[in-house]
Amino acid sequence: MILCCGDALIDFLPAQTATGAPAFQPVVGGSVHNVAIALGRMAVPAAYFSGLSSDFFGEQIVASLKASKVSLDYAPRFDRHTTLAFVRMENGHARYVFVDDASAGRLLTVADLPELGPEITCVHFGSIHLIRDPVAGAMEVLAARASRDRVITFDPNIRPTLITDRKDFLKRVRGFGQVADIIKLSDEDFAWLADGESFETVAHRWLSRGSHLVILTEGEKGARALSSRRTWTVPGVKAQVVDTVGAGDTFTAGVLASLHADGALTKPALANPAPDLIERALSFGARAAAITVSRAGADPPWRREL
Repeated sequence: MILCCGDALIDFLPAQTATGAPAFQPVVGGSVHNVAIALGRMAVPAAYFSGLSSDFFGEQIVASLKASKVSLDYAPRFDRHTTLAFVRMENGHARYVFVDDASAGRLLTVADLPELGPEITCVHFGSIHLIRDPVAGAMEVLAARASRDRVITFDPNIRPTLITDRKDFLKRVRGFGQVADIIKLSDEDFAWLADGESFETVAHRWLSRGSHLVILTEGEKGARALSSRRTWTVPGVKAQVVDTVGAGDTFTAGVLASLHADGALTKPALANPAPDLIERALSFGARAAAITVSRAGADPPWRREL
């Protein structure tokens, strides 16, 4: 089972009233939530961990996870508000303004961390829960604990408008990179992190510190991946793009779903992967993401659609 640790929130997407006035439509979102529901829809055993609110938005998030077959056994509930994100679309790409202070996820502490059962074989981390304490520190502790005997996957999914201390955030990203077996970044994430260095330079630095696979997604161009031994490149899958919300998260879930189906979501298998294994995983992720971009919002495909 893959445990997805991080943000679940309500996206307020731009809409119109019946009279044509501008409005916002609340829908469930959050990078890690999207990975979790995509895995569940792809028939991969998945669970979610973070603090969930007991408010009516929290109930909406819970219903979304349950509808996609995601276990909530590791998700505590709190009498705090749900994280909210107001979204503006620019050329098909989402831009965000967050309301996150004192939220159920933001105030999660080390004391709230669960003891992981033997059914958890992979743990995924990412996005806004890595930016500010106390939740960011708690996630660091959980990642360090889990990395001893479980596969760790990491997608920073950077939201620059929330980052007030770039130096501190970069230090945290480096820390997660040192324990992660698989690191996935979008081209936008990489541009923000890399400070002008090439993808190959940065990827090989992470690989030298213990990661097994570093993946870069480049939208319609496709994706690249590096291990210590070789490079893979897969083309993008053509789609009629409605928006890109949730596309990267669906890609991540598709890669993990493919590796899980091949019995390769283990540290030994990732340390010495067969060439066709990684190419197959990247291609599956790209196909899944193409379906997501063809419909509004983060609406990952079900297994039968793939």
